[in-house]
This record gives sequence, C-alpha cells and structure tokens, in this order.
Amino acid sequence: MAIKNTSSKKYLQLLLLQVALLGPAFCGNVLIWPTEGSHWLNVKIVIQELIHRGHNVSILVSNASLFIKPRAEAVGKFEVYNVPFKKDTTENLIKDIVALWLNNRPTTLTFWQFYKELGKLSKNWHQMNRLMCDAVLTNQELMGHLQRSSYDLLLSDPVTLCGDLLALKLTIPFIYSLRFSPASTVERHCGKIPAPPSYAPAALSELTDCMSFGERIKNIVSYHLQDYVFQSYWGEWDTYYSKILGRPTTLCETMGKAEIWLIRTYWDFEFPRPFLPNFEFVGGLHCKPAKPLPKEMEEFVQSSGKHGIVVFSLGSMIYNLTDEKSNVIAKALSQLPQKVLWRYKGKKPETLGSNTRIYDWIPQNDLLGHPLTKAFITHGGTNGIYEAIYHGVPMVGIPLFADQHDNIAHMRAKGAAVELDFSTLKTQDLVDALNTVINNSTYKENVLRLSRIHHDQPVKPLDRAVFWIEFVMRHKGAKHLRPAAHNLTWYQYHCLDVLAFLFTCTAIAIFILVKCCLFCCRCGRVAKKKKE
Repeated sequence: MAIKNTSSKKYLQLLLLQVALLGPAFCGNVLIWPTEGSHWLNVKIVIQELIHRGHNVSILVSNASLFIKPRAEAVGKFEVYNVPFKKDTTENLIKDIVALWLNNRPTTLTFWQFYKELGKLSKNWHQMNRLMCDAVLTNQELMGHLQRSSYDLLLSDPVTLCGDLLALKLTIPFIYSLRFSPASTVERHCGKIPAPPSYAPAALSELTDCMSFGERIKNIVSYHLQDYVFQSYWGEWDTYYSKILGRPTTLCETMGKAEIWLIRTYWDFEFPRPFLPNFEFVGGLHCKPAKPLPKEMEEFVQSSGKHGIVVFSLGSMIYNLTDEKSNVIAKALSQLPQKVLWRYKGKKPETLGSNTRIYDWIPQNDLLGHPLTKAFITHGGTNGIYEAIYHGVPMVGIPLFADQHDNIAHMRAKGAAVELDFSTLKTQDLVDALNTVINNSTYKENVLRLSRIHHDQPVKPLDRAVFWIEFVMRHKGAKHLRPAAHNLTWYQYHCLDVLAFLFTCTAIAIFILVKCCLFCCRCGRVAKKKKE
C-alpha cells in the first residue's frame, strides 16, 4: 500500500511539474472579418492555428460570399448575416476588375485612364462593402449577440472595410492582415509608414528599389495619382464612420488605430525600406512541407523520368480562358520534354499534348515540394509565390491583375522568375521562358537563396502571426508600438510649421539686417555731406 501511495505521489508531482513548465494558459475569443479569395485562404491558416491553441474563433460572413462556405469549412464558428445583393453581384464585379487589368494593362500613356477606371470599379466595391457594413451594424439582434460574446480581439482584412469600425463599436482592439491595400495609400497615410519615393516603389508600379531618373518620376506620379484616385471615395467613408460612431472622425483615423499590421510578405520578397514596430512580416505562414501525392498523380509525375515536371496554375479566380489563348498555352506545353500538371476548369484545348494533364484542382504545395518539379508557371499570387520560394522552385510569371504584376516584378528583380505578358503571349514565348528557368541554373540558384533566407528565421511566420494576436489579447492592445505620428497633423508630420517658422525668422533677420545696413549707409552719406 505504501509503494502504491509513493507511486501516486510521484505521478502527481510529475503532473504538477508539467503544468508549471507549461505556464499559465490563455484562451481568448477572436472575431474574424474576412475578405474573399486568396485572402480567406491565408487567414484560414491563422484561424486553424488559433483553434489548435485553444482559442475560440468566430467568423462573420455574408450569405453572398463566393469563397467562404460555412457548411464546408472545418474552421471556427460562423456567424452568417444577410446582405441585399446576390453572389452574382460580387462575382461580376470581380470579373470586371480582372477584365480591366487583362484588357487595359497600364502603360506610360494609359495609366491615367487605367486608374480612373479602376477608381470607378473600386467605388462599386465600396458601395457593396457599405451594404455589408449596414447589414451587420444595423442588425440589433446580431450586434447584441456579438456584444454578449465578449470578444478579446477582431482580426480584419482592410481590403474589405468595416472590421475596424465593428471593433470600435464592440470596444475591442483590432489587428489587420494584408499583403497591401489598394495603392498602399492606407499604409502610408493611415499606418504612417515612411515611403521615400526615391527607392520605395509605389504599389502596382512594377518598379524596384533601384530606379532610374525616369522611373523615379513615374514613382512619384504613381504615388500622387493613386492617392487622388483612391482618396476620392474616402469622403463617403468619413461620413459613414462619423455617423456610426456618433462623432466626427475619418476612415484614416480609424484605420490608424490598428494595434498590429500583419503584412503577408517577408524580406525574401520585399525590397529593404523603412517600417514601424507595429508592422510585422508573416509572409509564407501557409507554407509547409510537402505531403505524398495521390497515387495516380504520383505515377504520372514519376513517368517524367529525368526531365521532371512543370506545375501550372493561374489561381482560383481564373476559371477559364478563350479558346485561342488556351490553345496557345497548350501548344507550348506540348513542346516540352517535361510532364505538365495544369490546374484548369475550362474547355479542353485542341492542342493539348500527351505530356499535359488538366485538373480541376491540384495539391499545389505538395507538387512544388516534389523533388521532380523543375518550374512553376504562376499568375503571381502571393500565396503561390511563397510556396515556390519555400520549396525553391523557379517561376515563369504570367500576371493577370491586382498585385500580381508587382509580385512577379519582385521575383524578376531577384533573379527567380521570367515574366510574360498575358495579352501578347505567344506559343514560343512560353516555350523559351520555361527553357530559360529550367536550363539556366542561375534561376534555380537564386530561388534557393531566397528559400534559405525564408527558412532562416528565429520564429516561423505562422507562430509570429499568432504570437502578436495573443500579445494584443493579453495586453488589451499594443499602444506602446504606435508611433506619435498618429497624433500629428499633416503639416506637423512634414515639419512644415517648423520650416515656416524658421523661414519667417530668417526673413525677418535678413530684413532687419538689410534695414540696418541701409540705415548705416544713409548715416554715413549724411555725415560725409556735413564734412564736405
């Protein structure tokens, strides 16, 4: 009996030691204000990790969502609200935005017209966005339920506004998760990020940090043009936010209250530039080691022999192509010695070769991590690029819209990709580009260098993202990381008042000095005349 009691005491001591080593556990309630498309795929990884760590997560989603399927998603608890528009409205608007980029890619002569049209489509997006806001904020039953849920934090994507406003109504801190906002106007004006136009390229400009004189002109013009176009509809949001909060405010002031900005890139992707302590880089948080492929797919991959495979995907938002374009691409792929796995839901091209197989969906991360993968044909989405960096696969970029041209420009500048123009794409262009990245070893060496940089981090991107979310919950915010620039007016921020004061003082001093000199000269002349 004594032996039994001794054994029980040892087990109890061991259990207490484990509890002590684990430290105090913290489980919070997190509310998610998501955005469609790849934005959702990215934040879903964060949600899964939060749940894994014992947090309660609720996702606010409209009944017109295209990509977020509450019944099919195995993450968190969904709070579904009704909006006065159908899924077709969202889908058609996204198609219009994609079509604008595909048919009117901005050039030196057309960028004004491009940004003007983009501003119109953005206005439509924000009108739809405001309907979503109203559907939540004016729903007393839903708001009452959210108030009673006692959330500790709201995680929002600023591409779809209103998450920040909802957080203020619920009196909880909020965090942003984003690649960048349209034209990065929000980060510069509302986040107070310094952006020297001499080497910090404007979003969507496709420039690098090494700019010629002409490119610096383009960069400065891009900054001001984007500000003009995208701030043109901010006034409506200023009025809306002031009405909801019941006090005069602006959209930018509200967005500036974000505790942490989780940026979905890292220095393997970004060009060096100034950032603030409440901006954290979590690029590639969704990346993970490759898992075994399905049996049939693995057999096809292995049949490629020494030539290996090419992985091809234009993302989840491009469902099909014109017959002409799909045949141009298929004909190029048929000329390769590699086997090709192509994610494509459109009509089967007539020129499709025996070395190419089409799939509705592919395990992209697992394919990119396969040792036989030689190249990745990508539209340039941030998620896909990071999977290629993670696994060290050189890229052929065919950017289509939004940040994709910028993303590929970054990879091209770092020597990890060749870029092709979708609108002028020819069969031989694609063949030559693939042969270049596969047979020119510098592309593989460069992407492997980026891969080593990505893996050589003290904390994994996903762990870093979750740490800052938990940090804000534990400390009820992160105000100590917020720069004092938020408390300054625009003229104080740029020290224009100081410069005006110094200029005035200098002008007065010069004026007095000149007057004194003139007075002395006059006195001298008078004295001289008297002597004469």
